[in-house]
Amino acid sequence: MNIPTSYPLVSSLEAAALPVVLVLASGRGERFTASGGKVHKLQADLAGTPVMQRTLNAVRASGLRWHLEDAGHPGMGDSIAAAVRATRDAPGWMVLPADLPLIRPETLVDIARASLAGEVLMPVFEGQRGHPVRFAPACGDALAALQGNQGAAPVVSARAAIKIVVNDPGCITDIDTLDDLQRAERLLQAAS
Repeated sequence: MNIPTSYPLVSSLEAAALPVVLVLASGRGERFTASGGKVHKLQADLAGTPVMQRTLNAVRASGLRWHLEDAGHPGMGDSIAAAVRATRDAPGWMVLPADLPLIRPETLVDIARASLAGEVLMPVFEGQRGHPVRFAPACGDALAALQGNQGAAPVVSARAAIKIVVNDPGCITDIDTLDDLQRAERLLQAAS
């Protein structure tokens, strides 16, 4: 999957009015090493490029503003809270785990530009909920107060999440095990 040279998809002027992508890279990746991985899952090679680099390439290609949270927080909730506090004046946030290397830049832009009828927008691919989950500015205080391993689930469940159907298996293709990495490799080969 090569990123076309016509990127970024969003101008810097438009990006200023859109949510910031929060790339979460603080996890320990224990399931990956338990499955036989020799490096951290975000550094694992996927068709010649590390997993996290592929995710960041897609984010950069989108043209959206972004923040990488990789300070080694104890849980996903802590990571989200730190990232929101670091981007407090953003016009909303899109939470994207760094282990989604097949996410398409176009999907990121579609979610960022989608009409936000409520406070939470969740992508769905073939019936499965995916990422990035988009949050309105009204969610800022609740996101900034998160702790622990549940991520943003308490914020999502407290608000009626609107679902947006996307045609991107990359929004659900996370890398937690060596089997996941091999599945992603097969998807990449099929797409080329």
